[in-house]
Amino acid sequence: MSTASTQLPEGRYGRSADERADRKLKVIGSVLGVALLALFGYFAYYYVAASKISAEVIAFKAASDSAVEVHLEVRKDADARGYCTLRSQGEDGTEVGRADFRFEQDSSRIDKVVTLRTTSRGTTAELLGCHAE
Repeated sequence: MSTASTQLPEGRYGRSADERADRKLKVIGSVLGVALLALFGYFAYYYVAASKISAEVIAFKAASDSAVEVHLEVRKDADARGYCTLRSQGEDGTEVGRADFRFEQDSSRIDKVVTLRTTSRGTTAELLGCHAE
């Protein structure tokens, strides 16, 4: 004797609800994955390639109670114009000075010592960022 099968004949009644839900989730996941990858690529490009000016604080020293001397190394495209923002904080962590310094030379690498004026003795010098114009 033969045994009766408990499964439905394949292909006769279409896809099950679980298969349709799985396909929908796969499509939604793929779309969201591609969108996240595109967003990540945009921010990576903006952060790395679109920035025409970058800098690094090499050294700093408190020149007096009202000034901090900061040695900056600026790297940029030779034709780029822009500025870098520096700030200094006091012993207690409050901001005692902030200023923008322009870099318009036709060089791709600039070493420059700038003087940041402060309202009281500055104990730090921090580069907040550089922006091309």
